[in-house]
Amino acid sequence: MEHYHILVADDDREIVDSLSRLLELEGYEVLRAYDGMEALKILEENEIHLLILDIMMPRLDGLSTLQRLRSRHNIPVIMLSAKTEENDKVIGLSVGADDYVTKPYNTAELMARVKSQLRRYFSLGASAAPADGILQTGGLILNRKTKEMSVDGSLVRLTATEYRIMELLMENMGTVFSAEEIYNHCWGEEAFSVENTVMVHIRRIREKIEIDTKNPKYLKVVWGIGYKVEKYE
Repeated sequence: MEHYHILVADDDREIVDSLSRLLELEGYEVLRAYDGMEALKILEENEIHLLILDIMMPRLDGLSTLQRLRSRHNIPVIMLSAKTEENDKVIGLSVGADDYVTKPYNTAELMARVKSQLRRYFSLGASAAPADGILQTGGLILNRKTKEMSVDGSLVRLTATEYRIMELLMENMGTVFSAEEIYNHCWGEEAFSVENTVMVHIRRIREKIEIDTKNPKYLKVVWGIGYKVEKYE
């Protein structure tokens, strides 16, 4: 397997220790942080491929940490929290989390989510994309080789999950995908009451690629059915 570096950030040292042992048994190299400031410092000084981030931490909480790191990093982030309210999940996703696991967590499920995030982010996969890896509609361009997106020549910073959603929709331009279909493809698991989760990611993508989010040119909703990317020459 690839030699991935995973950062675990949680103020509960027992959780950090147990998670680190589990990840190391799977062959990952693990770095540890016990608050948000420490996590950001490690991210700037090391090559990190995935972050497991607790919400409630001293000095700088997980949501604030996530907001800061998203200005510079698009690596997969799995939020970890004892809070189970739907609102906390939506907030985490809205500021750029890729997945969300509540405590007490099932270790097998968490490891599966780690593997899924790494696999989907770092594997280009086989698809109907052109040989040069470029998907384009109008001024919107997705480069599958560099995993970058640009609009009218300006680079757009997408999170790992946002990238996967746009990759799916741009591979199949004009095709409408339901929230469940998007979730199944981009999260790699069965969908259950996922409309809010997908909607939050769609809204964030629109804010990054559309001039007028209320009258989008590229990423459109087909009411009652799902979402699509419009095809332009």
